[in-house]
Amino acid sequence: MAPSDDERQLVERAKAGDQEAFAELVRRSAQSSRRLALSVLKNQDAAEDAVQDALSQAWEHVPRFLGESKFSTWLSRIVFNQCLMYLRRGRRVSFIALDDSASEDNRPYLQLQADSPTPEQGLGQKEMVAAVRKEVGRLPKLLREPLIMRDLQQLPLETVASRLQISVAATKSRLLRARSELRARLERHCGRAGMASLA
Repeated sequence: MAPSDDERQLVERAKAGDQEAFAELVRRSAQSSRRLALSVLKNQDAAEDAVQDALSQAWEHVPRFLGESKFSTWLSRIVFNQCLMYLRRGRRVSFIALDDSASEDNRPYLQLQADSPTPEQGLGQKEMVAAVRKEVGRLPKLLREPLIMRDLQQLPLETVASRLQISVAATKSRLLRARSELRARLERHCGRAGMASLA
């Protein structure tokens, strides 16, 4: 979905250093950002920290935001990356529960970190992202498409169902299977040490 004219104006103001415009953009994405971080980290405190770190990263890098996607989509990528960094640093949080059976509408979303990563952290992050992309690409199309639309593009569940021309219930079922399969693939790829083995 393309950003609205109102959002484009806020983005341009934020890129010019307008903190109020940036705060409004963040306010519109706050709930989905928190949900994403919580769904990945499974820990309220860690999720809040990840979101705050991601917002610092977003403010620092907003001048480079091209506006080709919605601001919320861009911010969610930062949140997701931040959560991956938290997992890699070995914080006591759960592995990404991609097969979580919780309500679709209550599942969290993802984010980045404020301080600049060390070369080692940067390499580890790239390796983790590459591993996730590789395994997502290996999923059967039947499972890959709903996973990408819902979890990466953050489309509403009803929109995903409509695009796939199936019911919402069938969409939820495919998402659960896709997340379960992806989690199993990542665990095999990473071994017992989890994502830290990619370091």
